[in-house]
Amino acid sequence: MSQVEEGVLDPWVVQWLEENAAMMEPPAEYSQEYLDLTRPSVSPFPTRPMARTSDEILGDVPVRIYEEGQEATGLVVYFHGGGFCSGSIALMEIIATELAHCGGAVVISVGYRLAPEHPYPAGLEDCEAVTRWALANAERFGVPKTRVVVAGESAGGNLAAAVTLRLRGEVSDELAGQLLIYPVVDGPSAGHPSRRQFETAMLRAEGMDRVWKMYSGDRHIDDDPFAVPLQAESLAGLPPALVVLGGCDFLRDEGRLYAERLKEEGVPAEELCLPGQPHGFLNLGFPAAEKTYASVGRWLRNVFASRSQRVES
Repeated sequence: MSQVEEGVLDPWVVQWLEENAAMMEPPAEYSQEYLDLTRPSVSPFPTRPMARTSDEILGDVPVRIYEEGQEATGLVVYFHGGGFCSGSIALMEIIATELAHCGGAVVISVGYRLAPEHPYPAGLEDCEAVTRWALANAERFGVPKTRVVVAGESAGGNLAAAVTLRLRGEVSDELAGQLLIYPVVDGPSAGHPSRRQFETAMLRAEGMDRVWKMYSGDRHIDDDPFAVPLQAESLAGLPPALVVLGGCDFLRDEGRLYAERLKEEGVPAEELCLPGQPHGFLNLGFPAAEKTYASVGRWLRNVFASRSQRVES
């Protein structure tokens, strides 16, 4: 696929953006009222029904657990997106339920602490704590401890990548994989071409700068690999990865670079780029989502099956 085809907005997307231009405008200020609106307790989107959905508190962290009601292929610990300051379990339920369906997995969606009330590393600490819990308690869901994957989109992709770095060499049962969906893996000053080329499609540079200041607590964390995974000295020894990108996403180039670095450093890593798609196309249920989930489901099932075969051998 040529770069030109990849980076040209899908005509359907162009029309949608024109019809919903007001949604794309960044807020004048990130007031508490605005933040509260972006953290709903009820999903505003239709979501796939689950056989069982339960809310729990793991340690101090609220989670929602989704089960399809059949023997689970594995366990996915999912971190929602929202620029580290917005989003909620309910808002991103559309992704959590689709992951459970396409992968045949139990999904634990994590309600981690958000900035600016709780700047870095509070949210990451919550995500790490729930992941450690999942590794220790996977068998509660009929899943071996060897079949746990972390996943997230946008800011949640950053958190998923960071969790794998924090757990590397620190747990007896290693993660089976990491699913990074249009992840933030570089700092706001990064000069990736896609950040300039597509900054008007869903994300803008000024918005990224503002949310990063909230996430960082206005501190310099751009060289901290747990905040900016691309700054990690080494990515060797991390779990297999699938990096999902949009061809017209502000974050495309850094996600691609992260996938390339993983492969160069010996980590089984795949890139799945959806041409013509902007940031958030899965969150908004664009037509390309169906094809994406089919590929994600195959990857999840293969990763879980591969782990089972390794254990049995």
